[in-house]
Amino acid sequence: MKLTTVRLVTIIAEPVLKDRLLHEIHACGAQGYTISEVHGEGTRGIHAGQWQGGGNVKIETLVSSDVADRIMNAMANHYFPNYAVIAYISDVQVMRGDKFV
Repeated sequence: MKLTTVRLVTIIAEPVLKDRLLHEIHACGAQGYTISEVHGEGTRGIHAGQWQGGGNVKIETLVSSDVADRIMNAMANHYFPNYAVIAYISDVQVMRGDKFV
């Protein structure tokens, strides 16, 4: 079994940003993504949208280090200053690594 180390980029954001974020990660070079609705609480408490029954979106994408860096730079430059967005990177090992690098 051959495993390849790639980067898992996880973005958690307001649902209104979903389409913009998906466009952004594709523009940075990601081949695909997984998206889900999530709920939680942070340093600012619970978002108003969650009181109304809605959650945030969680977008995950498996990419190379270069693509991960581009995505994180885009988040820092275009989203962090004005929106409730969290982004983080994890190193993960996958089979069929050629699909992601």
